[in-house]
Amino acid sequence: MSGFLKRLFGGGRKGPLDYEQAKELAAHPDAKVRAELAAREDVKAEILYFLSEDGDAEVRRQVAANPHAPAQANLRLAGDQNDAVRGDLAAKIARVAPGLSPHEQDRLRRMTFESLEMLARDQIPKVRQILAEALQDVANAPPDVIRRLARDAELVVAGPVLQFSPVLTDEDLLEIIGAGPIPGALACISRRSVVNVKVADAIAATDDVDAIAVLLGNPSAQIREETLDRLADRAADIEAWHRPMVERPQLSARTAQKLARFVAANLLQTLAARQDLDADAIAAVAAVVSRRIGEIEDDAGAKNEAKRDADEAAALQRARALHAAGQLNETAVDTALSSGDHAFVTAALAVLSELPPKAVRKVIYTKSAKGMVAVTWKAGLSAACGTQLQAKLLRLTPSKVLGAKQGDHPLSEAEMEWQLEFFGAGD
Repeated sequence: MSGFLKRLFGGGRKGPLDYEQAKELAAHPDAKVRAELAAREDVKAEILYFLSEDGDAEVRRQVAANPHAPAQANLRLAGDQNDAVRGDLAAKIARVAPGLSPHEQDRLRRMTFESLEMLARDQIPKVRQILAEALQDVANAPPDVIRRLARDAELVVAGPVLQFSPVLTDEDLLEIIGAGPIPGALACISRRSVVNVKVADAIAATDDVDAIAVLLGNPSAQIREETLDRLADRAADIEAWHRPMVERPQLSARTAQKLARFVAANLLQTLAARQDLDADAIAAVAAVVSRRIGEIEDDAGAKNEAKRDADEAAALQRARALHAAGQLNETAVDTALSSGDHAFVTAALAVLSELPPKAVRKVIYTKSAKGMVAVTWKAGLSAACGTQLQAKLLRLTPSKVLGAKQGDHPLSEAEMEWQLEFFGAGD
């Protein structure tokens, strides 16, 4: 770099560039020199406009990213053939977009809005995506631009706006839902921090299984009791809806009873333990749950009833013999568990806890982590042993295992007593 250029671009230089010097640099044969000039914030607007027509894409990128580039340069660059130039411009324009409207009286602000509209219609999804991500949570972003982005044919563009933009009204969302949007769009709407009743009803009325599952799992979604009830009528064969429905913040007794008829065994306890139902509803749900647990046990036993009965009888006899000899302890249970002798482990738990074998089998068949904690406690086994029983006997994933708390069982004594009663300790 010449001494002249060093004086211009060196760190020791103070004050704005002289206009004639900047004009000379704008015509410099070295594109790097012109790019450095285009990046400066003390260059006159007409020089930056001149550089917006430069033949080198890097020079135009620097103008596109320069916050002091004039609106005329921005409008020109919005139609630039280089994707990177338009992408840098989109990121910059989005920062000045809030408050702009298509009816600006000021000519320069109007040109800025036109640049924004051009970028929102850009043929390259990446450019539109940059714009959408920059504007997704801006409260006073231009509504016309936000609506265009929300209806984009690419989910990477529409998704952030549909999920986060506070500019979209319920009327906008209902219009988008009614128009049959692109795959994934309804799920983005379902994830919004607030989903009002009308929007929730509209999503629930569609055939988009994934979006409805997301809606059900969103505790902030305002879903009417009648809507939940209608979804429960459709949900029997749609497993993705079962857990979010069972775990909804509020359920009517009618909906809860419907769910109890078909959800998987591991969700029945969650349903039965809900605190938002009145006494009559709890009793009705509990009756359905109890019948279902019995059916689950009967179905499991019917597959090979004769062999199961023989194995269980032999295991129970062996467990009682060891108990009489004072040898049925945690070590014996752990050894059997490690060797995969689950029939003996089940029998040992029944003998040590003095629970009916049927009650222990219910805990195992329903894969109840809380139930196994209670049985472990009743059997006088350690909390660490209970963790192993959940992992190896119930085959629960690590995220579902209830681990020991400071070496003790993770449930209170009252909770464990309730679990034992639930599974038929007194039968």
